[in-house]
Amino acid sequence: MPDLDTVYAPMAQPRELAPDPEADRQASTICRQGFVVLRDLLSPAEVAGMRSALAPYLQGKLMGRNDFEGFHTERVYALLAKDPALALLVEHSRLLAIVDRLLAPHYLLSAFLAIHVHPGETPQGWHFDDGGCRMPRPRPMHGVSAIWALDEFSAETGATQVIPRSHLWGEDAPAPNSAQAVSICMSTGSVVVFAGTLLHRGGASWGGATRLGVTSQYCQPWLRQLENMALAVPPDVARGLSPRVQELIGYSIAEPSFMGYVNGLHPKRLIDPEYAQKKRTKHR
Repeated sequence: MPDLDTVYAPMAQPRELAPDPEADRQASTICRQGFVVLRDLLSPAEVAGMRSALAPYLQGKLMGRNDFEGFHTERVYALLAKDPALALLVEHSRLLAIVDRLLAPHYLLSAFLAIHVHPGETPQGWHFDDGGCRMPRPRPMHGVSAIWALDEFSAETGATQVIPRSHLWGEDAPAPNSAQAVSICMSTGSVVVFAGTLLHRGGASWGGATRLGVTSQYCQPWLRQLENMALAVPPDVARGLSPRVQELIGYSIAEPSFMGYVNGLHPKRLIDPEYAQKKRTKHR
């Protein structure tokens, strides 16, 4: 597990994790630096599959509704309901091995969306993704975010920018053109993973190409999700997802308070009629 000062340490409870020195190092880097880049995790075929799944929703017609979404940016929400093939970006084993080390057991998928930046986009304001947690900073991260590159991320195409170590800050706000900003330039198929408390933004796009990314964001099991996954992903769609993704969108229970029950029972019963029988068999 990451070794860090308790003021900034993650909230994960001690539990049995499969030995994974690489994930330990990556989680520790996030605790110290705020972010880590995992390069070339997706194969060209996997990237092509993701781009194909998103293509029907990226027609250059529906741009953002405000400056944060981006007036020159397309955003596609509720991705698991659009094409279940995109679930790979939620449950990739290398990504979840890191999140397992930073958040408490039974953490949830908070948001999952595609962001297609077009030329002429302006930079976002600095923000952090677990800002819905109204606790004073500095504080532990209560979320972990990932941004997958389905195009090359470069300064010209508006690569994500971060302020290293800003996850350790209090309420300080960086200047719009902060000299501390670092552009996350990465190849197609790579992913940047960062603390929910890290200050970051989408950069300005001043080149001639578009930039497609997908962000999967995770939160503590007791924190409200940014996207209401129970409604964004209908039960008929959820039924076809892997057990791990089902758990992440809310078909799970957070112990010891039995948080997440439905009618006093495990929510998995809503999508798996045989759940009760499986549970009885498992405990025999």
